[in-house]
Parts: sequence; C-alpha cells; structure tokens
Amino acid sequence: MIRISLCMIVKDEEAVLGRILEQMKDIADEIIIVDTGSSDSTKDIAQKYTSRVFDYEWHDDFAAARNFACSKASMDYWMWLDADDVVTSENQKKIKELKETLDPSIDVVMMKYLAGFGEDGAANFSYYRERLIKNKKGFLWEGRVHEAVTPRGKIIHSDIEIEHRKMVSADADRNLRIYQSIIAEGQSLEPRHQFYYGRELYYHGKYDEALSVFEEFLKSSEGWRENKIDACMQTALCYEKIGDSEHRLNSLLNSFKYDTPRAEVCCEIGRFFMEQKTFEIAVYWYEQALTVPDKSQEGGFEQKEYHDYIPLIQLCVCYDRLGDHYKAWQYHLRTTSLKPKADAVLKNQKYFERLFSES
Repeated sequence: MIRISLCMIVKDEEAVLGRILEQMKDIADEIIIVDTGSSDSTKDIAQKYTSRVFDYEWHDDFAAARNFACSKASMDYWMWLDADDVVTSENQKKIKELKETLDPSIDVVMMKYLAGFGEDGAANFSYYRERLIKNKKGFLWEGRVHEAVTPRGKIIHSDIEIEHRKMVSADADRNLRIYQSIIAEGQSLEPRHQFYYGRELYYHGKYDEALSVFEEFLKSSEGWRENKIDACMQTALCYEKIGDSEHRLNSLLNSFKYDTPRAEVCCEIGRFFMEQKTFEIAVYWYEQALTVPDKSQEGGFEQKEYHDYIPLIQLCVCYDRLGDHYKAWQYHLRTTSLKPKADAVLKNQKYFERLFSES
C-alpha cells in the first residue's frame, strides 16, 4: 500500500479548511500545511489536524510556495489540494482504494477537477489535473500564477473527482497583477503563461490587449494544442466584444487546424449563425456538437453541457424559428431528461403547451 503526504498552501481559510481536512484526515498519512500569512484562525484549525504547520513569506509566487510545501513531504507520494476543495464520501472511498491498489511504478495520477457548477448543482466545467505525484522524483511546480507540475513518466487517469467549491471570491485582480509585474521586470512569458495572460486580459475587458497576446501565442510554434484551441475561442470572444463578426468566425474556424472540432467550438459557431438568423447553418453546427467524442482525458477544459444540453436546447430554438415545431418539440423533450427544472426548459414547456393547444 502506498502512503500519501497531503500538501496544502493556505491563507485566511478558516471558513473551509476544517471541511477539507476532516474529509482527508483518514486518507492522508501525513498532512503538511503551509500558511502564507493568515490573519484569522486558519493556523489554529490546521494544528488540530497536524503538527506539521509551517509559515512561509508570500511573494506572489504560487509555485514557490507549493514547492516549499511539497519539499516537506516524507511519504511515497504527495497530493495537493486547495482549502476550498471538496472530496465527497464516494471519492474518499476511491482514494483509499487507490492507495491499496496503485502500482508503485506509477509516477503521476491524474484526477478530474470539477471547477464549475450549474444551477442544478451538477458540474459543468472540468479538466484533468496532476493530483497524486511520486515523491523524490524531481517533480516541481512551475509558474508564479496558474502553477502546474508537468506530468512525465508513467501516468494514469483515474475516475476520482475533486470538487472546487469556493465560498469566498479571491482577489479578482491578483493574477493579472502578477503577470504584469513579471512583464515589468523584463521577463518574457513562456507560451502557457502567455495563454493565461491573454485570458486574464479578456476577463478584465482589455480586449485589444488580449487579442494581441493571443495572436502572438497562436503564431508561435510552441504551446500545448488544447491551449491553442482554447485561444481560438477566446480570440473569437474578444472579436465579438468589439463587434468584428468576420474575424470572430474565422477565429473559431482556425481552431480546426489544431485538431478535430471540439463541441464548444461547434456550439460557438452555431451561436454565431443563430445571431445572423441563418438557422439552417446553425442547426448543422449544433448537430455536429452532439457527435463530437469526449476528449477530456487529453487534458483540455471540458464543458459537458456543450456535448448535450446546450446544442439540444439551441436546436429546439432553431427548428422552432424554421417553423418545424414538431422537431423543435422532440429536442425539447431531450432537454427535459437532462435538466427538467432548468428555467429555460420550463419556459419552453409552457411555450409548447400553449402552441399545441392553439393548433
């Protein structure tokens, strides 16, 4: 059986730290908490679960803080979690089973990170992260922000899911501020961080600057394929914001040169044509989204609703606009099986009941 060191960096997490430590106390063989400057009772809570609580002076570098935490690990593997993560009872059981069965030659275990949730509470945004990593094999965190460990060696994808359940919003400007300070110091951003810098600029409404960063990233021969595809979508969103329809569509189509179409891209193209009121073309792209295979294990951001609910409800609207109310109704029925209590589904139900009662 393998042994696990749980390594966490925390700051002012009194609202959630006890929750995750209670969930992990019977799983982790060692708990390491690195506090980066809490002013609340975070350290007191941590000390109820472990004696291995360390102070670390924060200097806008997440990788450095995580590497400090992981350097304290003494078990076979280390596992990272954030204070506002949740490990459900089902997934706690799966981690315990993994400890019993994992081949010790495995270097990295990837686990799905559920990072976004819909109005029904179900996860609608997820991606795989390197979660359980062999100790003393030279693995290091990289990146002052959007930090990551590059998986290598023997890697497996497990069905274990970690939920990211925020209770308090983080500093919305922090990531952008860190990237801008890196640039101000005269450092160049490697492709991965160039991509994330572009996203931060988009989130802050700096669309022209974001376009410049994304376009430079896409011109580079370096960079991860999944980030290239996402950058095409982000570029399209920037062009949408500034009202440039031609470049918006071209940006989405440009993603096809990196790999087969993603469901998210197909839906965005469908939305473009819906807005142009060319519903026949929109139908084509939404139907394509329904056929796109799941590529979540390739590591990109996965928004499950783009594979089913979003194209189905948009196909309902498109066929209704085309006058084919029966076919629209059939797509509506499929959405009811997915999200029977969603506001849009309930609204459509009332619409069709009224429409058919009048016919």
